[in-house]
Amino acid sequence: MPHDNTGDARRPPSSKVSVLRKHEIFSDLDNEALEQLGRYAKHTVLKRGATIFSKGDPGNSLYAVISGTVKISISSPDGRNAILNLIGPGETFGEMSVLDGQTRSADAIANTNCEIYVIDRRDFLPFMRSQSALSMKFIELLCARLRWTSDQVEQVILQDLPGRLASALLGLTEKRKLEPTSQTIAITQQEISEMVGMTRESINKQLRAWAARSWVRLEHGAIVVLDTASLRELAEAGAGTDD
Repeated sequence: MPHDNTGDARRPPSSKVSVLRKHEIFSDLDNEALEQLGRYAKHTVLKRGATIFSKGDPGNSLYAVISGTVKISISSPDGRNAILNLIGPGETFGEMSVLDGQTRSADAIANTNCEIYVIDRRDFLPFMRSQSALSMKFIELLCARLRWTSDQVEQVILQDLPGRLASALLGLTEKRKLEPTSQTIAITQQEISEMVGMTRESINKQLRAWAARSWVRLEHGAIVVLDTASLRELAEAGAGTDD
């Protein structure tokens, strides 16, 4: 994984504590525990497109996103891609392989320029065993990830394109906990097509139809959700028109 650890020298322990506390999974730890975790966390800067790990790699580290977005995806031998999740600031990834000791089940790629903390499995597992509440937090996180994946499978199998796309947009806005007045999703139409399993052309047609109704606004590399109520109604119905 390409990285630059020089930020560690510039980032005092108190700064690491404040950054780690912004991660929901670590937010309830006391300062002493966060300072200990901060000593394990290596600050890393990644350029957009950098591979963090690939499917089949050993699960040697846990990752916490400070800034930017990381794409969790899988690909087929013929080059088709499917995005399973987008991980943003305040979120962690890579926990499944760290906890069960198995190889990575997907690829993790810097979707934008990123800052992350990398925590070695050899340090993290003893730390987690000493923090009983943290184990429950990870159980909750894994359950949330399973529900997210189940929702994606349900959308692909049971919903048509409008319902599927509406569900994906709503899920991304809710997942980011965005303010109602600024529901901007930093995602390209190609990326959203890889999330919902439809062609970019179909996605573009549907988004333009919704833009004409002022449900969304299309920006370069982003989609702004303007009418969550209409999208939610469409998602719950599981069907809709494409014009």
